[in-house]
Amino acid sequence: MKPTATKKDVQQVIRLIKAAGLRADVSSGRFQTVIGIVGDEKKINFDQIKSLTGVYDVNRIQVPYRLMSRSYISHDIVVKVGDVSIGGNEEPVIIAGPCSIESYEQMFRIAKKVKEAGCHILRGGAYKPRTSVHSFQGLGLDGLKHLHNVGKDLGIPTVSEVRSEFDVEMVAKYCDMLQIGARNMYNQDLIEAAAKQGKPILFKRGFSAQIDEYLSFAERIVANGNKKLVLCERGIMPLGGSFKSQTRFTLDLNAIPVLRKETPFPVIVDPSHGTGRKDLIIPMSRSSIAAGAHGLMIEVHDRPQEALSDANQALAPEDLTKIIMISKLIHQTIAQSEVPFSGDISNGASHDH
Repeated sequence: MKPTATKKDVQQVIRLIKAAGLRADVSSGRFQTVIGIVGDEKKINFDQIKSLTGVYDVNRIQVPYRLMSRSYISHDIVVKVGDVSIGGNEEPVIIAGPCSIESYEQMFRIAKKVKEAGCHILRGGAYKPRTSVHSFQGLGLDGLKHLHNVGKDLGIPTVSEVRSEFDVEMVAKYCDMLQIGARNMYNQDLIEAAAKQGKPILFKRGFSAQIDEYLSFAERIVANGNKKLVLCERGIMPLGGSFKSQTRFTLDLNAIPVLRKETPFPVIVDPSHGTGRKDLIIPMSRSSIAAGAHGLMIEVHDRPQEALSDANQALAPEDLTKIIMISKLIHQTIAQSEVPFSGDISNGASHDH
């Protein structure tokens, strides 16, 4: 739309889009409003739209994830989780906590330590997607209540994974942010149900997903009116199996600058799952921030020998302090450099959504 376009002009375009059986996604900046079309574009007459009062130009975005591309939203999006801001030029955000919530006492004990270390958001799994039926499956609703109460008691926002669309409302009730894990990246019903809750969503890349594929599924969140999206690289493996290497997955650091170049949404990295080894978490955390990540998601346990899941990749709280300190230093070094981050084409602009 033209910078001078009125609300009436915008509504006229939206009515025409809806009349064609399509949906309109409106992105309003300080100087200009951009309207995206959701659905089969063959159903609409672009020349007719271009002739409407207030319309500056009509462009077809070529990438499949058009609603979350830099061509559609040029400025960096900053996602707020409670009082925590993720994205733009903000300092790296650290999400930390145990893989599984085992009890209130365990959750509070670890949460107190990770908050003292400088962690911004508390993580904990209540519904655990496990390969084996014999593995610990999580405490479910009781776990969510423990996480909620600990977060409230310590004044720290919380995030937990949603395993099924039937759990979405319950997780949204007790958590500040919903996580959709790698195993559910392709679950369209879950993605759309979570998006409609209107809460921030942490969306992990699938084990073998190409970046175009990953962003296309992430776009379902945006298409359902939720721009509170944080992307998460958590390691990949070749289609059909692993490399039989010494790490759990291959942490794809290439994805960080690619995602930042392709989309304005924040990008974080999970080096815990990406490596599966606690001794690799610190160096890969450093590398992730240097590559342009807006934050890290790290599994922490103060008694790993007692952990009910993922003990091998659980970092000690004192090591989390080191990661937070070095992440800030790397971020400041990049910010002070005369050479801007190569993937950031936003000229430093940031907007809250």
